[in-house]
Amino acid sequence: MVHPVAPSRDQAASLRGRAVMIVVTVGTQLPFDRFIRIVDRLAPQADEEVFAQTGRGEYRPVNMRWQSVVPPIEFEQMIQRCSRIVSHAGIGTIVMAQKHSKPLILFPRLGSLDEHRNDHQLATVRALDGRTGIYTAFDEADLAALITRSLAPPVPVERHPERDRLRHALTSVLQEERARLWRRSRPLA
Repeated sequence: MVHPVAPSRDQAASLRGRAVMIVVTVGTQLPFDRFIRIVDRLAPQADEEVFAQTGRGEYRPVNMRWQSVVPPIEFEQMIQRCSRIVSHAGIGTIVMAQKHSKPLILFPRLGSLDEHRNDHQLATVRALDGRTGIYTAFDEADLAALITRSLAPPVPVERHPERDRLRHALTSVLQEERARLWRRSRPLA
């Protein structure tokens, strides 16, 4: 069940005729109430509707629409329509943002706050740092700045320069190895 929150007059005016929103997700495995509380406080500042998939948390947002669990097909449709994704640093959401070329704001869970079993989400955001279309927030101030700012989408998968360089290098190595093996397998005349 979607829990509605009426948008402000300004938000309602900006939403007319537009199917855009900010999608917030914590994934389906663990609660992340600290994150949902922060986004809920910031939701009135957004120029767009904010929808949150809140997972198993206990906190119930008051400034944005929310649902504990969203069926996968419906969730992907929301991602297709959204302007940006605000999420824990879960790989599933990162892949989905890349697939649909959506700007992604990551807010990692912290093992030190018992939000996850360790700090692997910090390692994830460090590994992704600097990639076009992926942004990291570590606190409410970071998140506030990113929610209200225009963000570039990620580089489409088919045009990713790092991947293209790697593909070219691997192709060259494989072609050289194939040629070497072919020369070795030819019978001597």
